[in-house]
Amino acid sequence: MSGTLQRFVPPHCPRTTCHHHRYPAGWRWFRFGSYTRQCAPRVIPRFRCGACGVTFSSQTFSTTYYLKRPELLEPLFYRLLACSGMRQITREARCSHATVMGQAARLGRHALLFLARHRPPGPVAEPLVIDGFESFAYSQYHPLHLNLVVGADSHYTYAFTHSRLRRKGRMTAHQERRRAHIEARYGRPSSNALVVDMAAALQIAAPEPQPLTVRSDEHPLYPPALRRLRGYRVEHHMTPSVVARTPGNPLFPVNLMDLLLRHHSANHKREGIASSKRHQAVIDRAALLTLWRNFAKQFSENSGGGTPAMRLKLADRPWSVRRILKERLFESRVGLPWPWRKYYRGEVDTPEIAHPRRHRLVRAF
Repeated sequence: MSGTLQRFVPPHCPRTTCHHHRYPAGWRWFRFGSYTRQCAPRVIPRFRCGACGVTFSSQTFSTTYYLKRPELLEPLFYRLLACSGMRQITREARCSHATVMGQAARLGRHALLFLARHRPPGPVAEPLVIDGFESFAYSQYHPLHLNLVVGADSHYTYAFTHSRLRRKGRMTAHQERRRAHIEARYGRPSSNALVVDMAAALQIAAPEPQPLTVRSDEHPLYPPALRRLRGYRVEHHMTPSVVARTPGNPLFPVNLMDLLLRHHSANHKREGIASSKRHQAVIDRAALLTLWRNFAKQFSENSGGGTPAMRLKLADRPWSVRRILKERLFESRVGLPWPWRKYYRGEVDTPEIAHPRRHRLVRAF
């Protein structure tokens, strides 16, 4: 057994019903042997909780828990940010397509927990820039919005939410009939979804009522979304979307995030074949990119300038991917805001997929 594993100290009881899961002070645990596995490290120490008696191992607190190919998780993080498609990653890793999809979903869940755990404390100290990034999943009959909230000064992405949209724009008679058939069978997306979900994104960014300065384009649904923020004093500034998207544009921070989503994600390439088949997969990849943008990517590729998290004093240096994936996070200990709880459980459905996946594993939740 390696020296690192011999020195491993479990931080808390992993069983959610145990008192010491949330409150590890005074917790007693005992060593309970070890087990061997095929991948490195081969010998994994086991422990027993002195309060509830549950047994567990050091692997319980690793982001690679219950993975048969744990060596893929960190490279997959980079591949998903390098605009690789799922099939391309599968060929390189020499594994099943389902293996890559499952680990990509795990990275998305970890990103949601990481962002919630390390969110900026206290009131928001900078203007917020909002916008909707439009894409689709499964087919162009199922468009969606990622409602983004970005700090005007730090470029930190405070929150995002997902909204289903109705296909719009110029269509042929056949396309209109196809849209009508889909809506008759699966229901028509709510016309109020963007209002509700943009308000939810702002409440994730600023959980407590406070004065907010919000910048946006002239989208007609943003004022109703801001009016849903009860108790907040909102100062709203609008910039026409026809203004050049240069660094001098007041909406530049969110425009840049839109660009990064399109640039780093194969599933958002226009006229490509790597588009996401599920709305949930769009959310997972967006969460991963948001995490990397906030904590790992320098403000400028050429001159550095620190990460958005460093600008908010949340970190003193850029975080490496290995450091980001060092520790498993538990949803029961972090606590996720709505609707991120729904995203974490995989409860965002794609209408034409009859049996969507859910994250309901008992031991690996």
